[in-house]
Order: sequence, then C-alpha cells, then structure tokens
Amino acid sequence: MIVGVIGAGQLAKMMALAGLPLGMTFVFLDPASNACAGVAGELITGAYDDPALLRELAVRADVITFDFENVPEDSISALSDRVACLPSARALGVSQDRLREKTLFNEIGIPTAKFAPIDSLADLESAVAVIGLPAILKTRRLGYDGKGQVMLLCEEGLAAGWEAVSGAPSILEAVVPFRRELSVIAVRGRDGETRFYPLSENTHRDGILRIAASRPGDQATDEARELVSRLLDELDYVGVLALELFDTESGLVANEFAPRVHNSGHWTIEGAQTSQFENHLRAVCGLPLGDTSAVWDVVMLNIVGEVPETAAMLSVPGAHLHLYGKEARPSRKVGHVTVRSVDGVELDTAVRGLLALPGLG
Repeated sequence: MIVGVIGAGQLAKMMALAGLPLGMTFVFLDPASNACAGVAGELITGAYDDPALLRELAVRADVITFDFENVPEDSISALSDRVACLPSARALGVSQDRLREKTLFNEIGIPTAKFAPIDSLADLESAVAVIGLPAILKTRRLGYDGKGQVMLLCEEGLAAGWEAVSGAPSILEAVVPFRRELSVIAVRGRDGETRFYPLSENTHRDGILRIAASRPGDQATDEARELVSRLLDELDYVGVLALELFDTESGLVANEFAPRVHNSGHWTIEGAQTSQFENHLRAVCGLPLGDTSAVWDVVMLNIVGEVPETAAMLSVPGAHLHLYGKEARPSRKVGHVTVRSVDGVELDTAVRGLLALPGLG
C-alpha cells in the first residue's frame, strides 16, 4: 500500500513511522525541501496546488491523506476524482473556515460560544453590542497556535483589534468561562465503524498546547463522544478527527475541530493499544480499526522553541522522547515528551521534573 500525504511535517512523519511496520510506503508533497517527514519516505517538493505534482501523486499513491488543514480544498477535490482521498474535501473545507465550522456545529446541535461574522469595523461594533465584551476576534482562515486572534476588552480597542487582523474576514466569539480544556479524538473507518480514545485534558499557554493528559473514564466522556459522533456522521468522515472542547458549568462547548491526527493525541503512541497515527492509516486504507483503550496513565508535554539536553529528558523515569528534526525557533513545536506510569504520584513527579527544563516549562 502506497500512501500519499500532502504535507510533510511532524504529523506526517509520525504517521509514516506508524505505517512502515504495516508494510506501507509513503510519498509526501511539501513546499519545503527539508520537511522533516522526508526521512520516512519519498519527498516531492513543490506547491500544494501544483497540478502536475498532484497528478503525479494521484498516479503513484493508492490512497491520499493530509497532515494539516491548510491544504487547499481545491487540491483535495481535484485528487478525489482520480484516487481515494480521505478525509474528504468537504471536511477539510469546513475546518478551514471558522464561520462555516461554527455554523455547521450549530446546525447539528453542537453547542458553541455566541459568534457573528465580521467583514468590517461597523460589523464588529454591531456584533459587540449583541455579544458583549470581553470577546475574541478571530480571522476566519489560517489561524493556528493562537495566530490570527485578538482579545477585545473594551469598546475603545475595537478599531485597533480590527487593524490587528488586517481587515481580514473574521468572526467575533464570546469568551467562554471554562473549567478546563478537553479534546476528544475519534477514528471512523470507511464502513462507518467508529472508535474513541479517552479524553485529553489540555493546557495551553500563549495559544500553544503545552500539556495533554489522558483521562480514561472522565465524567465528560459520554457527552464528548456524542458530540463528535454527530460531526463524524454529518461529514461521512473517514480517518482520525479531533474535536476541541471547553468544559463549562452548563456542559461542553465546542471550540474547533481538526480533520487529522492531533497534537493532543500524541500520548497515544505510548499510551494506547493503537496510536492515533496507526488508526488513521487503518481507516483511510480500509483496514480494521485498532483498539483505542489506554494502557497507562499518560501525560504528553510539547517541546516549544528550544530543545533541552537529551540526557536531561531521558533521565526522567518513564519518559519517551520524540524529536521532529525541525530547526528550533521561538514558539515552534520541535518535539514532545510522553511520560507514563501506573502510579499517579510517580507520574506527577516526572511531569514536574520535565517542566523544569527549558522548552518544556
């Protein structure tokens, strides 16, 4: 089985590392000639919308997937006429536009914060009168790791906020008072079979995920699975999907979804019977899905901006290191560490030890 992947970042790399033992081979398309997944397969260098390269990928691959949601929707649509391309162009397109995404959530009964489309400063002023402040102004497209977002605290700051997003089509969202941030990761096969991983409880700083801890048996599990099931069925989805949620006093509120393997599920490599990466490949290739149950108490910590000494990380009991092979720079995810233990006290101690290191704290 030859798997084509549009995008060759760390998600594609970890996907390939999961697929190689299954006898799969990989060909990637990415604009960067040094993209980190290139070590795990053949790398075609070029634009994501290059017609000739897309045709080449369609001829060479048995199935095509992607590793991030900023791949052009038109590229996936074009490929789908020639070869199985999963998840679908529709799922990708909805995830790329916050207005489409939130509108779909509401149409299928997934709760969200109050929101309004914003195309001008006048729209922003009108929306604030209804939604109130504080609120968050977000560009409809291309936001990631906190980019393209502005917190609005007072009416005097509206003009500056609109200028900060460069007048791009946006949405205004009410601030959700939440107790914690969660994500539910699910996988759906070509035949509609669906399996769910334990919830991840997530900690962000400056819009970037820093810590994800598995929460088997969490009290919000049933509600989260019901919500993500609605989305999977509506999209007739195939592959792994992550739905990010706020846990509030009145229940779960959806933030956004990712039509791909997700950072908050990296703990599944060591902490689940079948990792999210292997299950994504099983799903898109039409293979039986693997067991998603947790086998350990697990915490994943992202390495952001700089990489600590390898020896310092591996000296922590239960630590498993994943470096992506990317050049370190501020706010960039360059790796992660997973720690696992059957003893919660030991796990807490290990996490504290890792948080004391640069790039992890």
